[in-house]
Amino acid sequence: MSKTLNFLRAGAVALLVAAPVVAEESPSANTVLVTVDGSDITLGMVIAVREALPDQYKELGDDVLFDSILDQLIQQTALAATLDGEVSRKIELTLENEKRALQANEALENFMSVSEISDEELQALYDEQFAHLADESEYNASHILVNTEEEALALVQELEGGADFAELAQAKSTGPSGPSGGALGWFGKGQMVQPFEAAVIDMAVGAVSAPVQTQFGWHVIKLNDTRQVQAPSFEETRGELLNKAQEEAARAYIADLTAGADIVKTEAANMSPEIIRRADLIGGQVTQD
Repeated sequence: MSKTLNFLRAGAVALLVAAPVVAEESPSANTVLVTVDGSDITLGMVIAVREALPDQYKELGDDVLFDSILDQLIQQTALAATLDGEVSRKIELTLENEKRALQANEALENFMSVSEISDEELQALYDEQFAHLADESEYNASHILVNTEEEALALVQELEGGADFAELAQAKSTGPSGPSGGALGWFGKGQMVQPFEAAVIDMAVGAVSAPVQTQFGWHVIKLNDTRQVQAPSFEETRGELLNKAQEEAARAYIADLTAGADIVKTEAANMSPEIIRRADLIGGQVTQD
């Protein structure tokens, strides 16, 4: 679809062929809109193309979509006619795969339409995802990064003597936060390397640490502030939770179907994976690195 509707992605909406559409009292999928060299293009074909478009393209005006899709189908039909009805093996296989994918998608949509997610299930998912946040804190810290412990100890002495932390960071820190006075902003558990995180967690607000070594060098840390993590409300996350619950339900449904299916792999399924590059087997060219 991405190749056949590139004209939509490029925003091209100019019509090459102006074909009148005869209004019917009861249009159907079989209603013929245009005939190209004896081949019919039906209303159902146009609707099917629109249904397959990404949502952002469906937002285009109906008049633009109708005329553009119809024009594209006219061009495709004229091009296809040059093959005199011949269908390559590559096209046959692609159509089989597309049919299977569309059927699978429709089956999944049918399952989702009757699979209801209760508020109780959403609440349980909310608790699992966000309840622990009430017990967690976030930290706002600054640091000065240097290469040796001796340099770090000298910085601690300067700070104890009344030196300004931000000014020292700007002058001596080798880290990317140096120009901003060593400010690291707010962060939670798991976002900083150990033992940097461990040192911050044990500090009191306003305190300056002893030198702390990590793989990046030696740090002198100042804890500026702490706060409790605020979890979003249930209603704020309802949409996200519903999507996650539906995805989990779909995965479980597919797993159950697959587990219950009679699947028999032949010896050919164990052949070398490189065989997937043999496009010549379906009339194409061998894929190269």
